[in-house]
Amino acid sequence: MPAEMIVVGAGPGGLACAIAAAEAGGSVLVLEKADRIGGALPYSGGHLSAGGFSAQRERGIEDDVEAHWEDVRRISRGTGRQDLTRLSLAEQPAVLEWLLDAGYTIDPATPRIVHGHEQYRTPRTVHASETPGGPEILRVLGVLLEPHLASGKVEVRCGTGVAGLLTEGEAVVGVVTTGGQEFRAPSVVLATGGFGYAPELFAELEGAPLTTSAAPTSTGDGVIMGREAGAAIQGLGKYIPTFGGLPPEGGDLRVDWLHRPQLTAPERPPWEIYVDRHGRRWVAEDDPSIDHKERKLTGIDRMTFWMVFDSRALRESRPMVHGWTPEELDARCGARRGVHKADDLASLAALAGISPEGLAEGVERYNKAVAAGRDDDFGRTHLPAPIVEAPFYAIENHPVTLITFAGLDVDERLRVRREDGRVIPGLYAVGEVIGSAAVNGNAFCSGMCLTPAMAFGRIVGRSLAGA
Repeated sequence: MPAEMIVVGAGPGGLACAIAAAEAGGSVLVLEKADRIGGALPYSGGHLSAGGFSAQRERGIEDDVEAHWEDVRRISRGTGRQDLTRLSLAEQPAVLEWLLDAGYTIDPATPRIVHGHEQYRTPRTVHASETPGGPEILRVLGVLLEPHLASGKVEVRCGTGVAGLLTEGEAVVGVVTTGGQEFRAPSVVLATGGFGYAPELFAELEGAPLTTSAAPTSTGDGVIMGREAGAAIQGLGKYIPTFGGLPPEGGDLRVDWLHRPQLTAPERPPWEIYVDRHGRRWVAEDDPSIDHKERKLTGIDRMTFWMVFDSRALRESRPMVHGWTPEELDARCGARRGVHKADDLASLAALAGISPEGLAEGVERYNKAVAAGRDDDFGRTHLPAPIVEAPFYAIENHPVTLITFAGLDVDERLRVRREDGRVIPGLYAVGEVIGSAAVNGNAFCSGMCLTPAMAFGRIVGRSLAGA
């Protein structure tokens, strides 16, 4: 049976689209360049959110779509697209119930408020107990997909990259693979993810240094193909980094996200100071707003900073880095890139690449603030101890790209648009390929990456199947 639609990419958005279309009676061909389905899910923390779903009600949490919208609008400062955000939020409770009904298991401590991003006012984020939680979502999507594979409603071809779109006039009528094979269908849905593993495209569209935790398959294929077909780009100028991660090693672009510095003040009140390469502090380290810190980070030279602390801080603070005891952190100094130890501040600065004079001045000024019980420079209130006990430590932090904010412009039906606003007939896009700024604006809103990808996928799948 010829497919009624072609879905390019078998990540969360593409799989949700194919499953929803098949549930509505449609037939789908899914083309995936990797040798297995999942897209970014194997690398994802798997955070999902919705306003007003069963797991909230079971815990007595009152919430609804309108409250979720107000939180997203507040956190994003209204910089996302209202039409797309509201479209997604209205579908997100159904996405959660869909997964839960299929056996998705969430951490019993959720729904919760996540402090790694600017906080919602209501607990509405869920994730699996395992870390990362993306594989659990993939498992459940596999359960939902299986009967449609068996019936022939969905065909998935892994190891099949798509090189370009087939067009007739202004309409998209199919795709051509990297092997030169053509597939035609009335509709093509791009669900290829972002471009967080494509340095040149990232530099062009986001204009920032790239240190990434994105999947290696996130190379911007859909954005490139869409632009070649005349698509416009939305979300430009809205990039914001995730606040800090150890520099990658061995020429890899990816950070070690399992062992990341613990920089969320409500979860670990800081004993350290943050300095730039000139040795200057630039923010109140105990500011509870991670969003404020991320925005300040964009103004720092190369968006790179160092946590500087002493032996007492290492001993008495909660662990500085996820997964490392104080002894393990100490052992990695000099052995792991970006982790340094020295008997004096001048030697520490030389190892880390920080101005020795600037660091000495910055630490001295901070120590005076501790003695006075008042930080006149940045208003920090958590001042547990001066930085005086050798040896001294510095941990280098880079801005981390979790998601890409720019992407293909779409209308409220997820149809890809040209610069003049005209729809490209036959071409749709869902997930990160439309840019995370569409629903997050210039911010990170908890659960608003994976959940909208599946929400939009389901909406498009149902629509194209005639449901």
